[in-house]
Amino acid sequence: MGMSVTISAAAGEDAEQILKLQYLCYQSEAALYGDYSIEPLTQTLDDLRAELGRGCVLVARLGEEVVGSVRGTVDDEGTAVITGLIVHPRMQRHGLGGRLLAALEERLAGEWAAKRYRLATGQRSEGNLRLYRKWGYERTGSRVVTRAFTLVTLEKEARTALAASA
Repeated sequence: MGMSVTISAAAGEDAEQILKLQYLCYQSEAALYGDYSIEPLTQTLDDLRAELGRGCVLVARLGEEVVGSVRGTVDDEGTAVITGLIVHPRMQRHGLGGRLLAALEERLAGEWAAKRYRLATGQRSEGNLRLYRKWGYERTGSRVVTRAFTLVTLEKEARTALAASA
């Protein structure tokens, strides 16, 4: 008998599992850009715990195991910045990333009054870009970080998010 994945708010005791999963998930990004000093691989447990207290953090669980997570904060103008969307490699390509994204969008619009969503990923991260386009995000800009890495910014309005999840 299989278990189903549940999505809920992260608790303080989830920080260590989220950090370990983040480290695992960002290995492929680091390899893609040849840079293992990226922030998700160098973030400390204390920094992550502080981040958990500042915004909305969701986790996907398979039993007791955290197999996915996503984070978001909303600024004074109603722009939600979404970061840290991770899914365990063995759970990828089954729609879990989209479920996490939709759950976070819904929570940010409802509880945090988000009017629009913004996220960013590397220009070579085709899987991420494909997922975000599928969920209605459109490219709004880019910033060269290093010769090998350009950060692509994507956005969508909150009403688009509600229609896409309907």
